[in-house]
Amino acid sequence: MKTTPEDLIPELKQHRRVILGHEPTPIDPLPKLGQDLGITLWAKRDDCNGLAFGGNKVRQLEYYLGPGVEANADTVLITGALQSNFVRLTAAAAAKLGWQAHVQLEERVPSHDQLYRKSGNIFLNNLLGAEISYFPEGEDEAGADKALDERAKELKNHGRRPYVIHLGLGSLPYGGLGYIRAAAETYAQTITSGDKPDYIVIPSGSGLTHAGFLVGARAIGWDIPIIGICVRRDKKSQIDRIKQRSSELAQMISRPDLISDQDIIISDNMLTPGYGKMNHQVKEAIEKAAQMEAILLDPVYTARTMAGLIDQVRTNAIPQGSKVLFIHTGGNPALFAYQNAIENFSRGN
Repeated sequence: MKTTPEDLIPELKQHRRVILGHEPTPIDPLPKLGQDLGITLWAKRDDCNGLAFGGNKVRQLEYYLGPGVEANADTVLITGALQSNFVRLTAAAAAKLGWQAHVQLEERVPSHDQLYRKSGNIFLNNLLGAEISYFPEGEDEAGADKALDERAKELKNHGRRPYVIHLGLGSLPYGGLGYIRAAAETYAQTITSGDKPDYIVIPSGSGLTHAGFLVGARAIGWDIPIIGICVRRDKKSQIDRIKQRSSELAQMISRPDLISDQDIIISDNMLTPGYGKMNHQVKEAIEKAAQMEAILLDPVYTARTMAGLIDQVRTNAIPQGSKVLFIHTGGNPALFAYQNAIENFSRGN
């Protein structure tokens, strides 16, 4: 009999969900890259979940948009970086639901590169029929959310039924419920296959994927170390964010005090020079994954996370011979937007 995430965590049934992607996503072995690093390595392929190039935001949107469907919305608004995967997948979900998407793009990565400003996720946003606006600040979550709310009021005055996805710390992290489910799904897969990892390595950005997976794992008694690799903020700031998001999510499934400080493991060794910017280790991760396993990683999230995994092995934070599961959260369209940045970096420019 198949075990579902709701079987393992019944409290998930309390929250409205709209199904957007395929699941379970596969867990693929990465034998050549693993051998190169001296570990056994697998990838949880959340880049393969079926909606417009896929990615981790599909799982999150299922819970963000559930209340919107319940409220009979016909329009969704969201904010994110120019090459945001969340924005692209919100536009895709809106198209699938028959809604209109209004997406706000923030200037988080200073770049005049026309590929960065027109290709990748921006091209897909247009193709998916989203209305696009721009917000000048990249680190003003409250200001970006306020601008969305103002646009929502305008749309409501014109007869639309808008639903705003707020991603700032002042709003409940509904999207994290998707990764509580993902943790339960992943655990069931490892039990069935017998391939049980010793460590999980996961991107840590907005915090919903990392915190959600951590809460889901602990809710089912899976005490595996879950290592979050910083992609946007420094270690101290990210620890505070994961503490808050984990606490909120644990309460949302009626499991308060589920997460201890010792559960939150963060590395920012690969963060320099900052969000969405290349470094040698990120370039190495992109090339190793592509050339050894035909796995494509994006410079912003997954390649930085793989670089963090490699660093954890090389510094013996993950010992040689360990079994490691890498959570591949997608983001592949950004590769096209970063083509010049990757090629210029390769030439040492």
